[in-house]
Amino acid sequence: MYKISSNSEGVCAPLGFYADGISAGLKADGAKDMAFVYSDQPCVLASVLTTNKMAAAPIHHAKGVKQTNFVMINSKNANAMTGKPGLVDLEEILDVVKQEKGGLINPLMSSTGVIGVRLPKEKIIEGTRKFDLSVKNPHAAAEAIMTTDRFSKEIAVDVELEDGKTFTIGAMAKGAGMINPAMATMLCYITTDAQVNYITMQEILARVNAKTFNAASVDGDTSTNDTVFLMSNARAVCHDDDAFEEALFIVMDFLAKELVRDGEGATKLVTYHVTGAYSNTEAERVAKSLSNSLLIKTALYGEDPNWGRIAMSVGASGAVCDEAKLSISYEDVVLFENGKNLFDAAVESAASEIMKRDAFTINVDLGIGGGSFRAYGCDLGNEYIKINADYRT
Repeated sequence: MYKISSNSEGVCAPLGFYADGISAGLKADGAKDMAFVYSDQPCVLASVLTTNKMAAAPIHHAKGVKQTNFVMINSKNANAMTGKPGLVDLEEILDVVKQEKGGLINPLMSSTGVIGVRLPKEKIIEGTRKFDLSVKNPHAAAEAIMTTDRFSKEIAVDVELEDGKTFTIGAMAKGAGMINPAMATMLCYITTDAQVNYITMQEILARVNAKTFNAASVDGDTSTNDTVFLMSNARAVCHDDDAFEEALFIVMDFLAKELVRDGEGATKLVTYHVTGAYSNTEAERVAKSLSNSLLIKTALYGEDPNWGRIAMSVGASGAVCDEAKLSISYEDVVLFENGKNLFDAAVESAASEIMKRDAFTINVDLGIGGGSFRAYGCDLGNEYIKINADYRT
């Protein structure tokens, strides 16, 4: 067996990893706006990238890369919809960094912010000159990659194997809006010192991603820049597939929920637990239909237990379903059961109390088969409109 415990050092928790965040003047208030993650040893790189067909320059640059030891990130500018010039800008910046820092292997760049604007190349290059690759400041790095985020998102876990050997996984992520990943999340960087090969790591990342970041939705929009990088430098010289996958799930599931909890203007994190579907794929279809529904999101914001919107979304999903077999509950409060409407004043009052919580589960049992899936969503209110109406200005 193995033991998994928490670690407070984020992306710097695994052996040989360094990170920091600095201010390059990209944000008007002088806040941190650029970050890096660096390993003193070459890293195997697994990744999951956006499926948005308008993918940003950093996505095109990262495709096919399987080894690196350095990733830099800028906020305020997505370098998306900038065509070939955007890719040239990125490559010129990385060429300077490679020349000045030394020892970098296939350096990568990520960007987040406004779409359709060229990178402020000179500012970013000057910012990279502030990078000190000997620094371990994961919290500053997590802060620097934020855009509309209200809080930074970090986690790390230590894994002790049965023989006493240990490895660590650390991570940071950013994202609060334009979140409906068809692959991953907005930006997420995961580090590990486990000795894991590329094929195994890529397969495990894809499996875990499907149950975590791919199950998260804030507003139903898939970003042009969605990126998950998983870097392994093998410094711990040990590995166990099962332990690694469970630990990675803990890390990514936590971050997926944090992204939804931090949804622009969100006040509630809601888990949609769909069971009794014809298949897991059908359950996923229903769960994502629920988490993306604007009508459900606004009902959540108003703390209105309008179960009719849940039923509507189930039927609209296209999954196999039957009114006579459907059951809906908010936590343990049953509103509709096997085709019978149980929604009276007492049930409404109990469900309304549950909806006052900042996190709760809506259970949907289709009563058809054995398929199940969990998706994460949030409410949608006035603050979301305000943030995105003024986002570019």
